[in-house]
Amino acid sequence: MPDSEPKAKLRQQIDQNLKRVYQEALEEDVPDRFKDLLLKLRDKDKLREAKS
Repeated sequence: MPDSEPKAKLRQQIDQNLKRVYQEALEEDVPDRFKDLLLKLRDKDKLREAKS
Protein backbone atom coordinates (compact mmCIF):
# COMPACT_ATOMS: atom_id res chain seq x y z
CA MET A 1 0.00 0.00 0.00
CA PRO A 2 2.14 2.88 -1.20
CA ASP A 3 -0.64 5.39 -0.47
CA SER A 4 -0.88 4.59 3.25
CA GLU A 5 2.32 6.42 4.28
CA PRO A 6 1.22 9.86 3.01
CA LYS A 7 -2.21 9.33 4.57
CA ALA A 8 -0.62 8.41 7.89
CA LYS A 9 1.52 11.55 7.81
CA LEU A 10 -1.51 13.66 6.93
CA ARG A 11 -3.50 12.16 9.81
CA GLN A 12 -0.62 12.83 12.19
CA GLN A 13 -0.37 16.44 11.02
CA ILE A 14 -4.14 16.92 11.43
CA ASP A 15 -3.96 15.37 14.89
CA GLN A 16 -1.13 17.67 15.95
CA ASN A 17 -2.93 20.74 14.64
CA LEU A 18 -6.17 19.83 16.40
CA LYS A 19 -4.32 19.30 19.68
CA ARG A 20 -2.54 22.65 19.29
CA VAL A 21 -5.77 24.53 18.56
CA TYR A 22 -7.55 22.82 21.47
CA GLN A 23 -4.69 23.67 23.85
CA GLU A 24 -4.74 27.30 22.73
CA ALA A 25 -8.49 27.45 23.38
CA LEU A 26 -7.99 26.05 26.88
CA GLU A 27 -5.41 28.72 27.65
CA GLU A 28 -7.61 31.64 26.54
CA ASP A 29 -8.97 33.92 29.22
CA VAL A 30 -12.68 34.04 29.86
CA PRO A 31 -14.06 37.28 28.39
CA ASP A 32 -14.90 39.99 30.92
CA ARG A 33 -18.59 40.01 29.96
CA PHE A 34 -18.84 36.32 30.88
CA LYS A 35 -17.08 36.95 34.18
CA ASP A 36 -19.58 39.73 34.88
CA LEU A 37 -22.50 37.44 34.09
CA LEU A 38 -21.13 34.75 36.39
CA LEU A 39 -20.80 37.26 39.21
CA LYS A 40 -24.41 38.38 38.71
CA LEU A 41 -25.61 34.78 38.81
CA ARG A 42 -23.66 34.11 42.00
CA ASP A 43 -25.15 37.21 43.59
CA LYS A 44 -28.66 36.05 42.67
CA ASP A 45 -27.95 32.63 44.18
CA LYS A 46 -26.74 34.26 47.39
CA LEU A 47 -29.94 36.34 47.59
CA ARG A 48 -32.10 33.24 47.11
CA GLU A 49 -30.20 31.38 49.82
CA ALA A 50 -30.55 34.32 52.19
CA LYS A 51 -34.33 34.42 51.60
CA SER A 52 -34.68 30.68 52.26
